[in-house]
Amino acid sequence: MRRKDKEITDKTIIDSIINKASVCRLALSDENVPYIVPLSFGYKNNALYFHSAPQGKKIDILKKNNKVCFELDISHDIVKDEIACKWGMKYFSVIGFGRAEFIDDLELKQNALNIIMEHYSNQSFTYLNDIVEKIAIIKVEIENITGKKSGY
Repeated sequence: MRRKDKEITDKTIIDSIINKASVCRLALSDENVPYIVPLSFGYKNNALYFHSAPQGKKIDILKKNNKVCFELDISHDIVKDEIACKWGMKYFSVIGFGRAEFIDDLELKQNALNIIMEHYSNQSFTYLNDIVEKIAIIKVEIENITGKKSGY
């Protein structure tokens, strides 16, 4: 990172940003053509979890190239100034890289769904097996991650 004064390396702070975020943007590459998609997610044990329909562009790309980049951000606030070029944005963000894999085992899929649902709710859920069998669960093992703060 160019601006070391904005870099966050403390894993506790990075985890806090991830846990407060409501959307994870997953970036993929389809034969050197970028594709990014905002997703709901779960986070546990240095991995991100996503659910998806079993077909679609995201799934097709991941089957060909499982290398991904992801981004999450929180605490946005516009910083105004009399001079246009001095406007800015306050935020915390996390960017990381990893490899996606599909989870096929029914019990592991249900565990992943619990991780995703725990991110958004304190409730417990049960899942119908026939529905869980039909969805795709994507797990991204995080290989590299960094955080950034601006204006704080």
